[in-house]
This record gives sequence, C-alpha cells and structure tokens, in this order.
Amino acid sequence: MLIHRFLTAALLTAVLLPAAAQQPTAAQMGAAANAEGNLAIVATPTGSARPGAVLDLLNDGETPMEPGDRRARPLARQANQWVQYEWKQPVSTRQIGVFWWDHTGTVKLPGSYHIEYWNGSAFLPVNNAAGLGLSAGKFNFTTFDEVTTTRLRIVMDSADRWNAALAEWTVTESEHSKPIPPIVMAGADRDVMLDGKTYLDGRTKSVHSITRVEWKKLEGPGTVTIANPAAAQSTATFSAPGVYRLKFTAWQGKLPTSGEIRIKVVPPPPSKRLDVVYTKHYSIDSKLWNDRAKVIITNWIPWCIRECERTDLTTGEGGLDNFIEAAKALKGEPHGKHKGYVFSNAWVHQTVEAMCEALMVDPKGDKDIIAAQDKMKGTLEKWIPIILAAQEPDGYLQTAWTLRDTSRWHHRWSPEGRGNHEGYVSGYFIESAINHYTLTEGRDKRLYNAARKLADCWVANIGPGKIAWFDGHQEMEQALVRFGRFVNDMEGQGHGDKYIKLAKFLLDNRKGGSEYDQSHVPVQEQYEAVGHAVRAMYTYSGMADVAAETKDVDYQSAVFSLWDNLVNRKYYITGGIGSGETSEGFGPDYSLRNNAYCESCSSCGLIFFEYKMNLAYHDGKYADLYEETMYNALLGSLSLDGKDFTYTNALSTAQPRYEWHVCPCCVGNIPRTLLMMPTWTYVRGEDGLYVNLFVGSNINIEKIAGTNVQMVQKTDYPWNGKVDLTVNPETPATFTLYVRVPNRTTSELYTPTPQVSGLISLRVNGQRITPTIEHGYAAIHRAWKKGDKVAVELPMQIQRVTADEKIEADRGRVALRYGPLLYNVEAADNKDITQSIGSAPLSLEWAPDLLHGVMVIKGKWADGSPLVAVPNYARMNRVPTTATPDESRNKPPVSIVWIKR
Repeated sequence: MLIHRFLTAALLTAVLLPAAAQQPTAAQMGAAANAEGNLAIVATPTGSARPGAVLDLLNDGETPMEPGDRRARPLARQANQWVQYEWKQPVSTRQIGVFWWDHTGTVKLPGSYHIEYWNGSAFLPVNNAAGLGLSAGKFNFTTFDEVTTTRLRIVMDSADRWNAALAEWTVTESEHSKPIPPIVMAGADRDVMLDGKTYLDGRTKSVHSITRVEWKKLEGPGTVTIANPAAAQSTATFSAPGVYRLKFTAWQGKLPTSGEIRIKVVPPPPSKRLDVVYTKHYSIDSKLWNDRAKVIITNWIPWCIRECERTDLTTGEGGLDNFIEAAKALKGEPHGKHKGYVFSNAWVHQTVEAMCEALMVDPKGDKDIIAAQDKMKGTLEKWIPIILAAQEPDGYLQTAWTLRDTSRWHHRWSPEGRGNHEGYVSGYFIESAINHYTLTEGRDKRLYNAARKLADCWVANIGPGKIAWFDGHQEMEQALVRFGRFVNDMEGQGHGDKYIKLAKFLLDNRKGGSEYDQSHVPVQEQYEAVGHAVRAMYTYSGMADVAAETKDVDYQSAVFSLWDNLVNRKYYITGGIGSGETSEGFGPDYSLRNNAYCESCSSCGLIFFEYKMNLAYHDGKYADLYEETMYNALLGSLSLDGKDFTYTNALSTAQPRYEWHVCPCCVGNIPRTLLMMPTWTYVRGEDGLYVNLFVGSNINIEKIAGTNVQMVQKTDYPWNGKVDLTVNPETPATFTLYVRVPNRTTSELYTPTPQVSGLISLRVNGQRITPTIEHGYAAIHRAWKKGDKVAVELPMQIQRVTADEKIEADRGRVALRYGPLLYNVEAADNKDITQSIGSAPLSLEWAPDLLHGVMVIKGKWADGSPLVAVPNYARMNRVPTTATPDESRNKPPVSIVWIKR
C-alpha cells in the first residue's frame, strides 16, 4: 500500500510530509531544467543503485514542483555512489547543473562529488572543475574544460544508502557539440475496437525545439483515418480488423527521428454481458479445497478477528477500536484518536465479508468448522452495531474522517485529500454488505441499508454539477458497479443504475495526475499497465465493469489494451503481477525479475479483472487466467496451516511467511476472494450456464432457462483431469451448458512443452459426444432433467515452460507445470537448487503425507541427484515463520520457480 518498509526512516518521513512542506517553490527552482541546449534531455540515465531504482526523473526537464501540484514525484534512489548519462553519439559540454533536494532536511546531501567523462576506454575526471556546489533547493552549476564524450558521470561521496537528494541534473550543450536528433516516443502498442478510435499521443525529447511532426500509416489491412496527421496528439480510426503499424516522426530543424506503434483492431465484445452467480450457501467436496477452506475458516479468519479486536497492536494497528471511538465522537462524547493508517477500516470490512462467506460454507459435520462458524455468528452480531454506530448521519463512513485532526483535514472529497482513501474503505464496506445480504438471504438488511445510505451520500455529493473528484486509491468504482448490479437484481432494474453512473463519473475524472494511481491521462486513453499494481487492477476491473454496462467503445478499447499489455508483457507465470520496480507496481514491458513484489492484493485484483473480462467477452481464456492466479499466487499467500501469510509473492525467495504486517491490507482480502467459490465457478448467460472452475462442490444457481439448477461436481482436479458433473434443474429445461476447455498457454510470454489443450473425452449420460468448442467452451445444448450427468476428461501432463527471450531474468531457465499448477524446487527437498535440471524424464508421484497431500514432480538434476518439485501454492511451508516480515535480502533463495536449463 505505501512505500515498502526497507526505505530509511528519513526517506519515509520525506515521502509522507504534506505536499507544501516537501516541495521548493518555483522561485527556488529557476528555469535551467527546461533551457534550450540541455543535452541531458536526450540522454539515458543509469546508476549504481539496485535494479529498479527510479532514474528517469533526473533528466525529465522538471525540478520539484510548486506546492499544491498533486503529481507526487517518485524518489530517485541511488544505493551506491554514481549516476551517469549516456548518449547515442558524442556530445560536447563544459557545464552541468545539479539540483539537490534534501526533502526539508530529512535526507542528507552527499559529502562531496566530482564529475567524470568516458574517453572511449575509461572514466576520467574532468579538468579544472569549478563550482561543485551542495546547496539544496536550487541549481548548483559547475564548469570545466570542454569534453566530447558519450558518457558523463557524477560520483558522490558519503551519500546515504538510499540517496534521494539528486533531483535534477542538466548538461549544457557547448558550441562545438554536433546536432543530436530528438528522441521520439510514439506511445504504447494497443488494441482498439473496430467501431472505435485510438488516441494518439506522440511525445518527444529534444535539445532544441521541435519544428514539425507527422503521423502516417506504415502497414495494415484497411484504411486508417488520422484526424490531424500533423499534430502530436490526434485520433485514428480503422476500416478493417487486423494488425496495423503507425509511424510518428518529429523534426528538430532538419533532423528527423521516428517511432512506431502496433495497433490491433478487434471486434467489440458481445452486446450483452454474462451474469454474476452470487455466492450463497454451498458445500465443497474436494481434498484440496476442503483443506484450504477449513484452515481459512478455523485459523486465518479467527486470527484476523482477534487482531482487529486488539487495542494494543503496535504494528498494523487500527481495527474495531476506531469504530468505537468514532461512535463516541458522533455522540459528542470524549474519544480517543484514530489509530493506524487512514485506510485501516479496510481490513475490518474485509474480515466482515470473509466471515459472511465462511458462514455460507457447509461444515458437513466438521466440529472445528462448526465451532469457528458459531463464533463468527457472534462476532458479526457484536461488530455490526459497532460499525453502524460510526456512520455519519448523512451516510458517510470512514473513521479517519470522523476522528480527524480538523486543522489538517478540512473537507471530504477534496483534491488535497486524495490520499485519504475515502473511496477505498467505502468500497470495501459496500462489498461486505452484499455478501452479508446473501448470507442472510435478505432477512437481515442492516449492512445492506447502511451501504445504500453510504452510496446515496456519494451520489448526492459527487457527479455532474456537483463535486468532480477521484480517489487516490481505487476500489469504490468496482464496488459501486457490483452494488448497482446487486441492487438491480434484488429490487428491480433501474434501482441501482445511479451507482453505476457514479462509478463511471469517478473514472472519467481520473486525469492530470500521476502514473502511480493511474490518473496520468484519462482512463479512455490508457493502454499500458503502469503504477501501483493493486490500484491498477481495481481501476481496470472498474473500467471493465463500466465498459460492459455502458458499451462505451473508448472504455472497451482501453480495457482490452490494458489486459493485452498486462497479460502479454507484464505477467508472471504464477499469475502474479507487479515486479516492484516502481512503488509496489509495474516496471517496463518484459521486466519481470524473480525477486518480484506480486502483492497478494494485486492477485485478488487481477482475479476481479479477469472475471469481469470473462463476463464481457464470454471467453474461457479469462477463466484460464484467473484460475492460474488463484491456484498459485493467491492460494500460496496463506500458509498450509492458515496461521501465517505473505504480503509479497516472489518467484525466488528466502522470505518466511509472517503473522501480521505493518500494512495488513491483504489479510482479509485473501480469504474474502478465495471463499467466493460459487462466483468464480459458474456464470450465467441468456441461453445457459458456464462452468469456469473444476472444484468438487454442490452449488445452486438461480434463473437458468426459467428454473434453478443444482450443480454437483465430483473431481480430484487439479491432481487429475477427470470431472463428473451432475445437472439437477428443479424442473426440466432446455439450455446450453458451457464447459470450459482449459488452454495452458495463457500468455504470449511463456511457451509450454508439450502443448496441452482440448479434451480427452466428453460424455453425456454415458454417451460420448463431440461438442462444438467455441471461445474456450464445449457447448452442450439439450433438454436437461434432474440427474443428467456430464463426464469430462481434461488432458493433464507435466509441461516444461520457457519464457520469452525478452525476459532477461528467465533466459536459460525452465519452469515446471502440471495442469493449472506451477511448481517450485525447494532446498528442503533438493541438495542444490542453483544447479541445472537434468535431461532425465520427469514423473508424477502422489505424496499423501507431504504438505497436506500433493502431487510432486520428480526428476534428476544435472549432477544426477534427485529433483523434487512441489506445487507453488505449497511453497515456503518448511521454514520458521516470523511475527512480521523478515526481508531476508542477503540470504540465498530456498524456493524458486525458474530452474537453470
């Protein structure tokens, strides 16, 4: 949620200071960064920091901004002593300017520094350097004898380990420097609906002014109409589907440079989306999922409850006590201060939703589950009045506001308050109310009515002609659409539409901000997954919802582009996302280091996003993807005994799991996502029922061809591919049953061998049939009666997976896969996990006493020693846990996905 804890306390303090305190004024800055002749603009910055350090701000032409400008400036972190610029051709200079920024005295400036240039074989100090100033908040200019070079370096002595003091560095062009062409960025590759348009946004960096620009078609199957080919910002439409290439050229005088973008024109989604199957009372009949559900219900959720009820926490504090104090404040009684982060209500609401879902799981006589559920019933009866007592009279609900320091937080929904997570916590409350309603089958509407009151409060204050606003952390958007659909289903069409409209309004207002929270450009013009990964997923999930509800073609194009970029350029094989190269977020395309961040909340968000794409496009590939995330990245975020979790999910790690976190935003999100099994397993269509997951279960689905249908699955999936389904409609009915046919090639980034897809067999009432397979589903259309049986056998083989060569971290490595499961090799089972895998055949073996019962993959290492691989979800369960995270940065990994070839 916030900057990761390994930053120094000084830097963290600087990050959290109010904007006005952090940033120098314009008078302090001067105009040096944007001056004509700044060679730094076209240089590539690098440094001695760890991979992922943010350096591209040193030469962006912008010094720290005016107070009140909400664009947070990410902090450059140099872990060692130097940064350098590199040019594609020699340049000449005799002066640089350095803007030191000490973050209001919280970050130390270096003790001294000097300048070096590359002479073709070595770095040498410049001669006769004069200046080398160290004054903070202004440019310090240094002159020296002219050098002609392709690389210039600043070497800092006595710099902080995480030095953020170098804010901008200019290099002045001398009269002998040869003209250097501009740098051109045509934009992200993207997709566009055939009946839509794409927004072109050519960007340039140049030493001198750009004199003209031009867009033109290079290739493609149809006609391209560019609204204004001579403008950097324009739009383009296309006459036919297919792949196109457009070229953007910019001239600096007579020096041209061009860039290209690839645009895939695709047909729009079906006119009507699929419908949600709400999570209601259901039973599980699966060794794997019974085990997982039991530990979640008996261990993890009760642990979350205890932590939320504690008043003495010093790490990750701020639970039910905040609601108690807020209720006192609303009554005018003496009260305590707000505890914890401004968004700490979130894990209380998540835990409420998780409890509601846990109570909908049939205990099937299990005494431990029954005892845990009985306690949860009592907990809900205790918590609900406490939460509702903290709701403001107009419906607003956030204890951080009610208990605020009124000298600092003046208004709700204010531009300066975007970081207060107003929508984030409100969205979680609304979502908890939905599952409480389904738990009680509408008999207890306390949370539902309070959610209506809260949503109505937002509708009354935000919208056209009212407050135009967006939240710094998205969640309210997808919650409002989910709630709007639910209200329409419960109360009749039209009653929830105002909430869906507000969701679109909040998204439409995202502009003029930063990539970090996806507000850098309007959402309709976003084509690349950037910024904080959880915020991104909640944004894209909400956008997918809005696109499905409104049929807005710009939303459809943006959503499909974002999905394509995410899955085919920024996606981990485990279904995790977020390399962590930016703050808890995405790096560039194909930058997928294995010490990944992959926050557990981002896995939840990705499941939401893929699910919404499945609803919109009626395509099984999206369920393939959310199954992959669920069975690997997310399922593995909890320990097998359900007593510890992990905030991050690296593919190469020595980090143990832990009990709690300074930012426990994932603790309730994990169980509330995993236990929503009926929703992920089935979706409804106008003409039938879609089977998306294969989980032994008994689930009732309402309103299929005018009747309710009980679906019973018997299967040991994912351990084998045999799935038996019994279809029990209340009354005989004719409809289509769509059974997902998994394709294990889920992303263009990864190539599995052998390819595994299709069906081995499909039988209806014992008779083998050859169904039509469309969009990843086997379609079985017939008149169904109670007791009809469908037997499916899916191919399940061990696969060796290799990554695209563009992913540097995975070159020369292989991953192992079986069905939806990725596998890890761990030091607990193997003599040396750093060596290469051998050429011996791989085999499967059921290990009933290992890790609660798993299918292991066995083979040989290159040295002939036994190789044992275990499912990724069972990773890191044989190392001692800790109370809070132990970063283990200097320890060799003990569990890895990618094995040397």
